[in-house]
Amino acid sequence: MGSSQAAASLCVLVGLGLAGILLITRKLKQVIREDFGAFVDKLQLLPPPQPAPPKAPHPLTGLTFAVSDVFDIEGHVTGFGHPDWVRTHDKASRTAPVVSTLVEGGATCIGKTIVDELAYSISGENEHYCTPTNPAAPSKTPGGSSSGAAVAVAANLADFSLGIDTVGGVRVPAAFCGIMGFRPSHGAVSHTGIIPVSTSLDTVGWFAKDPKVLGRVGHVLLQLPYAYSRSPRQFVLADDCLEQVKIPTNRITQVVVKSTEKHYGRQVLKHENLDDYFNLKVPSLRKFHNEKTNGAVKVSSIKLLASVAQFLQRHEFKHNHDEWIDSVKPILDSATSAQICGPPESSDMEVEICKSVKNELHAAVNSLLKDDGILVIPTVADPPSKLGGKPLLSEDFRSRAFGLLSIASLSGCCQVTIPLGLHNKNPVSVSFIAKHGSDRFLLDTLQTMYTSLQDQADLVTNTKLSKSALTREQSAEISKEKGNNAYKAKDYHKAIEFYSEAIKLCGNNSTYYSNRAQAYLEIGSYHQAETDCSQAINLNKKNVKAYFRRGSAREVLGYYKEAIEDFKYAHVLEPTNKRAAAAAERLRKLFVP
Repeated sequence: MGSSQAAASLCVLVGLGLAGILLITRKLKQVIREDFGAFVDKLQLLPPPQPAPPKAPHPLTGLTFAVSDVFDIEGHVTGFGHPDWVRTHDKASRTAPVVSTLVEGGATCIGKTIVDELAYSISGENEHYCTPTNPAAPSKTPGGSSSGAAVAVAANLADFSLGIDTVGGVRVPAAFCGIMGFRPSHGAVSHTGIIPVSTSLDTVGWFAKDPKVLGRVGHVLLQLPYAYSRSPRQFVLADDCLEQVKIPTNRITQVVVKSTEKHYGRQVLKHENLDDYFNLKVPSLRKFHNEKTNGAVKVSSIKLLASVAQFLQRHEFKHNHDEWIDSVKPILDSATSAQICGPPESSDMEVEICKSVKNELHAAVNSLLKDDGILVIPTVADPPSKLGGKPLLSEDFRSRAFGLLSIASLSGCCQVTIPLGLHNKNPVSVSFIAKHGSDRFLLDTLQTMYTSLQDQADLVTNTKLSKSALTREQSAEISKEKGNNAYKAKDYHKAIEFYSEAIKLCGNNSTYYSNRAQAYLEIGSYHQAETDCSQAINLNKKNVKAYFRRGSAREVLGYYKEAIEDFKYAHVLEPTNKRAAAAAERLRKLFVP
């Protein structure tokens, strides 16, 4: 009998132990989900104290940021997305100047984020560390190489973040995670203290959700003077590039065209076939093709740009890290190894031709855009693939992606990725490119157009009417939904603007007035709230929320008898509404003799 009791007690203990382990595991998983797997190293670099008045505060005061694990931070090993890199390298003796500049500008650095293995891929998947979860599409890849930096911003873990963009390392994850990503003009930001991938293509890029934050960071890193912004005089829509996207073309073009017309007029719009233009302006592309294949197969100039960019990236990466690659080649991820170590050694002739392509493309894009032009292209042709999927490794996927990404990478021009909502639950984006050195012009244009681009994207997304005109009722409903979203985000003034737009479009809807009244209550505008509720009740005598909200406004204004009547009537219309009943009874006891 004793042994049976002992066995039973043991079973209970084991069961409790297993339950505890399960609980702890669930909690750990929850922590990982909350962190989205973005960080490889948490730390804190605090800004200096604010200067005494009358000096202005630091320009980035109050902002937090993260950096990809290719930037040196004193006392930390820069990991480069590979544990053997960490094992074979020492801690950094100083912090990269670009990071120090941001900290000195008032921002707080909160950690280092995951990059693809050796910052070389565009998938965002890293078999050595967890792949960061894409907040915009959790079952899809986040894009790379600066995957963690993009996820940190998309998940609201940081206000902005830094990444390295060689051939899409910032732009692709920005597109896949539904945020903004900026690739500045080549050479505009210092690369000291950053592990190089491809010296002639690398740029320091940054991510943000707010265009104002993107611009503030740009002013600090690019050392831009504050001046009046210039308006673009030409938007060049690259028709052949836009036709490559795997969604209806007008899902992007209509949004850009409508926004452009609103701000600058239709006369600034121009259409261009970039394949024909580059064939004419970049003759070295054909030389490169002939050198590699003897010209046996006809290839588009955009596809050739992809080949040149990948060739240069591989050549310069080997040059920078050849000795280390040889020592770890057997343990590299197979896909990364194939990309880095793939084709035979490049010839001097091929390298010289690539340099000619870069120079000619630089001149061609600058000639096309001049000082006041914007080139409009898709950021990527394909949506993000499923985690662990094969499309990102396919040659077709890479060719389509690198063809578009190589335009800015090879020309050295600046480019910004702009989110345009979702299509079939996948983030959609467009990219604006400006000539080399026009970074401020591009950032200013983005700030001017960003809100209208989002509005136009919402119209297309919410109604799925990309060609036919929207009815006033449909437009009003979209404005109401935007108001609801702004209210949930506690941006009450913005919510009032959207509800007002809905009322302007359709003034006989009781809900619009009632919703605006609730937003007025939040900001303490009680008279406006009462007026809106009265109008809502005139339109719909059974609007329970309007009665309750008017009662709340009247209570604060001191109209206690009227407030009691409103609360009582709300309770009559909705007998289960305990808040209305309790409010009426509370006021009755306090103010009714």
